[in-house]
Amino acid sequence: MKAISVLGSTGSIGTQTLEIVEDFPDRFKVVALTAGRNIELLIQQIQRHAPEVVALADAELVASLKARLNALEPSKRPAKLPEILGGPDGICVVAAWPSADLVVTGIVGCAGLLPTLAAVRAGKDLALANKETLIAAGPVVLPELAKSGSRLLPADSEHSAIFQCLQGTPWADTARLSTGIPTPGLRRIQLTASGGAFRDWDAADLVKATVADATSHPNWSMGKKITVDSASLMNKGLEVIEAHYLFGLDYDHIEIVIHPQSIIHSMVELADSSVLAQLGWPDMKLPILYCMSWPERLETPWRRLDLTEVGQLSFRKPDPSKYPCMQLAYAAGRSGGTMPAVMNAANEQAVALFLEEQVHFLDIPRLIERVCDRHRVDLTSNPSLDDVLAIDTWARQAVQEAAARTVGSPV
Repeated sequence: MKAISVLGSTGSIGTQTLEIVEDFPDRFKVVALTAGRNIELLIQQIQRHAPEVVALADAELVASLKARLNALEPSKRPAKLPEILGGPDGICVVAAWPSADLVVTGIVGCAGLLPTLAAVRAGKDLALANKETLIAAGPVVLPELAKSGSRLLPADSEHSAIFQCLQGTPWADTARLSTGIPTPGLRRIQLTASGGAFRDWDAADLVKATVADATSHPNWSMGKKITVDSASLMNKGLEVIEAHYLFGLDYDHIEIVIHPQSIIHSMVELADSSVLAQLGWPDMKLPILYCMSWPERLETPWRRLDLTEVGQLSFRKPDPSKYPCMQLAYAAGRSGGTMPAVMNAANEQAVALFLEEQVHFLDIPRLIERVCDRHRVDLTSNPSLDDVLAIDTWARQAVQEAAARTVGSPV
């Protein structure tokens, strides 16, 4: 029985993780949960899984959650109510909870950085669905992983696909993940992208893009922020940086390819020119389950892939004029140091403004580029955690200032 801590239990990754626990009650149990503001769903999760501890990102909601749990009818209340914590410190306590064997990090954005580090420092194995941790703080996280001995298992579908492909090579070793050392025999990574909501739009038509358009993904069911990132292809740019840190390849050997069917989740080319791919329906539960069960594979009742039903698999190169965020991510990764943290924070803030309809979709890359250009003279090559946190705050404020100066006109 593997004990699981779920960070971000009410989000997309968290809810799917808990569904897996329910599918395999003899293999997994939940000991800790964290959530944002969705108390209704969190209460249902507490009733169903009876965790030992729960933490809310908003400390002001702790009293309300306690009152709601105490008011439950005895028949609907867990035999023992969980310890309830609040605020960033509470989230970090849950991340390092002693009885947890594996921590699933489903908190979106840079907010997941400190809890992930808390889990690493506690020596916990991680199923990493929060790509921003490595993107913003790779130079900080990698030494911590080496020091604690934590094993980092990628839960993103693309990086899980790469990891799964490498299990078929002589170099299948989690100890090499996130060391910065190139994986032996690995020549090239190809990250597949659906193309997002605008994959069939002409670049010139993006001027008409609305929030509703950008948050309607053709293949995947995800949260709004990551769905917008998919529409701009920033999600794939972020994954390029994450792949660099996970597998040690330089940016010239990590490529993005548009694959509209989302059946091949990524490919690796090995030294002898062989290409290995991992295939499956577009469903995040498979990579999450692989993290949770690794090195085993569990029998599931899930729908089997039928390639005759798919019919065809197609591929094309992404159009840089349509996806400028992709190039911004490559540039930030090559600059290194604090630049990926600035780029990531600027994107998070710009996407938030777009979702609030304060800026246009096309303003997202313009805002990111402007803030990255401002940071170039202050780039820190070997940042500390304090450097990363400070620059994250600065970048968000810089986006706000740039957007405020250009209200009513293109950024």
